Amino acid sequence: MFVAPANTESLLAQAQAETLYLNLIEQLNKDFNLANEGIDFPLSISPDELKIQLHEKVYRMIQYKFAEYLNLLYIIDVPENEIKQLDGSDLVILAEQVAFLILKREWQKVWFRNYYK
Repeated sequence: MFVAPANTESLLAQAQAETLYLNLIEQLNKDFNLANEGIDFPLSISPDELKIQLHEKVYRMIQYKFAEYLNLLYIIDVPENEIKQLDGSDLVILAEQVAFLILKREWQKVWFRNYYK
């Protein structure tokens, strides 16, 4: 049964433990490209670096490309109610929380695809 991780670190550790980390990176690349937000995380990227780069990308999108940011959330299918629960007063913290929600949704897709294949 799928259990959503509580934070980014546990999510990435779980992805590595289940040898699905590369699938997670591929899913991120795929969905970002579907949203016309070219990003190409190399498959050799470390979990810490992935977390940092994703956070930076989300931060820049919120600041400078808000319509594209909303489109990305729609394409990835991040639950709207979870986004609405976030406190947007600090943009850096907001971007970090949204990056986690993106990772969580992408991980859910990868996990279910692997579990039910």
